[in-house]
Amino acid sequence: MAEEEALTEEAAQSKAQEGGPETKTPEREGVENLRVLENIDVGLTVEVGSTEIKIRDLLRLSEGSVIELDRLAGDPLDILVNGTMIAKGEVVMVGERFGIRFSEIVDPAKRVESL
Repeated sequence: MAEEEALTEEAAQSKAQEGGPETKTPEREGVENLRVLENIDVGLTVEVGSTEIKIRDLLRLSEGSVIELDRLAGDPLDILVNGTMIAKGEVVMVGERFGIRFSEIVDPAKRVESL
């Protein structure tokens, strides 16, 4: 029994010297945990503005209808990930496509509060 314990202790020391799992620091584990999350798809949405309308007005909409939103022209747009605002930004052109330039990042502590 004492021999088995000695062998187990030697194996643990050997792994520690080789940089094995025994030497993981909390910081290193955090980085590894983030790597697991890197390949998860999330939905990014850019919100121009919003408004509330009655169902009767919604039913009357047709091509060419205009609805006034709650945001002024030139105001920064909200950038949301899975429904949580993470930043504000502005629309830019990237070749022939629209893009978004981040102008302000929401503080991570405030993002967590909104969950």
